[in-house]
Amino acid sequence: MAIIINLDVMMAKRKMSLNELSEKVDITLSNLSILKTGKAKAIRFSTLEAICKALDCQPGDILEFDSKS
Repeated sequence: MAIIINLDVMMAKRKMSLNELSEKVDITLSNLSILKTGKAKAIRFSTLEAICKALDCQPGDILEFDSKS
């Protein structure tokens, strides 16, 4: 996949657990885990916005495009 998800990196930088982020964003642990592992096929802008607010970051901090793939 050409889109790389760096959610785990941002969570580590903010010292936030999956459970804590799940509660702040109001998304199930399983859905957040799917996103974190890069297995998600899509993400709603509202979910991305909530994650960025919770982690105090920009979408580009979480999503990365790999042109080599």
